[in-house]
Amino acid sequence: MLSLHPVSERDLADLRRFEVDNRAFFEARINARPASYYADGGIESAIATARREADADTGHQFLIRDLAGALVGRINLSQIKRKHYHSCELGYRIAEAENGKGHAKEAVRLVLEKAFGELGLVRVEAKARAGNAGSIKVLQRNGFTEFGRSTRSFQLDDEWEDMLYFECRAPGR
Repeated sequence: MLSLHPVSERDLADLRRFEVDNRAFFEARINARPASYYADGGIESAIATARREADADTGHQFLIRDLAGALVGRINLSQIKRKHYHSCELGYRIAEAENGKGHAKEAVRLVLEKAFGELGLVRVEAKARAGNAGSIKVLQRNGFTEFGRSTRSFQLDDEWEDMLYFECRAPGR
């Protein structure tokens, strides 16, 4: 069982450890964060940005914690568009040691409840590299349907990858 918590200053030590411990794992799958993110003040700045975005309702970042309170991942709703769209984009990352335990599936389910419930959104979009079978499965098991593909649109290291685009709508929409 997992829980989601908005990112806050009290999470700094856990968040720093999570990001540093999983840096190589994440960077092998998605583009690297800038080096300044890991430098003194970088994660603090990222937390402050997350708080401003939440206050402005342009994005909501959550930490994923297990029953014992351990930080196992992050999940966010970004690029929130209210007028005319009521939509956002989903992103998440699970710690390397926690992969394969169903955390991503459960965290996406929980964040969709927040998105379609208290946040009042009606559409959540997500994208995944065409070769990322795990993320594709997580999205599909949470009711996302594929609506598009862009070819050679994402460069990871020296390789160009296709991206798949997914959407999930609020129940009854």
